[in-house]
Amino acid sequence: MNIQKRLFELSDEKNADFSAKLTPGIDREKFLGVRIPASRKLAKEIIKENEHKDFLNSLPHKYYDENILHSILISEIKDYNECIKYVDEFLPYVDNWAVCDTMSPKAFKNKHERLMNDILRWVDSDQTYTIRFGLKILMAHFLDNDFKNEYLKIPAKIKSDEYYINMMIAWFYATALAKQWDSTIVYIENGVLDKWVHNKAIQKARESYRITAEQKEYLKSLKK
Repeated sequence: MNIQKRLFELSDEKNADFSAKLTPGIDREKFLGVRIPASRKLAKEIIKENEHKDFLNSLPHKYYDENILHSILISEIKDYNECIKYVDEFLPYVDNWAVCDTMSPKAFKNKHERLMNDILRWVDSDQTYTIRFGLKILMAHFLDNDFKNEYLKIPAKIKSDEYYINMMIAWFYATALAKQWDSTIVYIENGVLDKWVHNKAIQKARESYRITAEQKEYLKSLKK
């Protein structure tokens, strides 16, 4: 059965309205309203039926839900080189935060040395969601065991007027404060970040259960 047809069968008008409100800038008619659990289930079926390659090679897609499905399918690819190929082909077509953030490739988990080179390439792009994706992957993979202080410099160098880039930078530093407080707080104390990003990072960090009450009070005193 045609994959687009299968998505139509899973469509939900109320959920389409809800998703459209959360994703400004995308025409309402592009939303079918397929719920994420249903998309994930469909992705597993498509992979089992060995239909995923044809779908991944059929860019561009018409519907938001097709792009969400595309992100999920890429996330399931196990081979690193193959995954990077499909990520790079898809990123120019990513036009919203939800599709961008859904893409979390499992192939990246144990390939950090190679992954860092790709992250640096993505954040050097002039495309909003390619940069956001690079920052998201940096946040997901390099704030724990493989952390180095130098990684905190990468988002700080990015200067943008794009809301979805700046929000990801703020999210990155809020997460870094939770995981690597001593190294990260210096960036807040020294006012390295643009005012909006600085204050948003503080706000998100103060909303985190991983930040202590004392740390939250101190962060509050550092608002610009």
